[in-house]
Parts: sequence; C-alpha cells; structure tokens
Amino acid sequence: MQETIGDFGWAIQAIKRGEKVCRSGWNGKGMFLELQVPDFRSKMTFPYPYFTIPNCEEGTRLIPYAPTIVDIMSEDWEIAL
Repeated sequence: MQETIGDFGWAIQAIKRGEKVCRSGWNGKGMFLELQVPDFRSKMTFPYPYFTIPNCEEGTRLIPYAPTIVDIMSEDWEIAL
C-alpha cells in the first residue's frame, strides 16, 4: 500500500531527497518519477536535473517527464513503494 502525502510541491521535495513518487490515479502500474542527474556518460547535456518515468514495458528505458497542469494542481501524490 502506498501512502498518500499531498501536492506537487511536496512531490518535488521528495524527489530532491531521492524518493520515488507517483500519483494515485496513474493508470500505468509501477510508474513513478525520480530525479535523473546527467553525468559524463549521459547522452543528455542539460546542466540541471530532469524528471523521468521508467517505462516498465521496455526495461530500463527512461522517458522525459513534463508535468501537466493537472499533475501540478493535484493533491494525490504519494511515495512509490
């Protein structure tokens, strides 16, 4: 069971602490957000962290995540277990 915590601001802080978060209403089982920080082996060259959603169907492939207004305004964010 996952613990419902709150809003998007809380989710951002949890991600910065290294937690994995998700929304209770997401349809994809096992989907979550985590912080991906590019390093010297990364194909990404952005000098800042970006969000990703692991694609469980394709193994370790990561998909960039841009929050929608619904995600930003929602209060059903929780720690992904």
